[in-house]
Amino acid sequence: MSDNKPKTPDIRKNVVFNADIQKVWNAVATSEGINSWFMPNDFQQEMGYEFTIQSPFGPTPCKVVELDPPNLLAFSWGEAGWMVTFELKDLGDQTEFTLIHSGWGDAEEILPGPGPGQTNAEIRNRMNQGWESIVHEQLRKVVEA
Repeated sequence: MSDNKPKTPDIRKNVVFNADIQKVWNAVATSEGINSWFMPNDFQQEMGYEFTIQSPFGPTPCKVVELDPPNLLAFSWGEAGWMVTFELKDLGDQTEFTLIHSGWGDAEEILPGPGPGQTNAEIRNRMNQGWESIVHEQLRKVVEA
């Protein structure tokens, strides 16, 4: 039996920062760095490390699932099967940064947790707008300072 339910697309944010790769990596792959543009956390750069992000909806459990400094960091986020991936590409004096928020599942599925009673598609659209300003404004300010 095939499943024809519409899947919710990944969120992808791609930007080139006027900063070298090490500065961007330090901003996206250290606890202090992540706190400076995203949310308070107790992240550690270690494969399999379980950490907590202090979101507006309360503590959210996360786990490092991929780590390849200074090019790749991926972690699970929360209980809904989400994955957040940071990809960095060295362009010399600049760094190409891509954020991917995946693992959304069926568009019409109702998610538990933040904003209960909302579908994957509704939450994804709201988070897509949030990531837009977080990556293009908040993270840019930190790495280009």
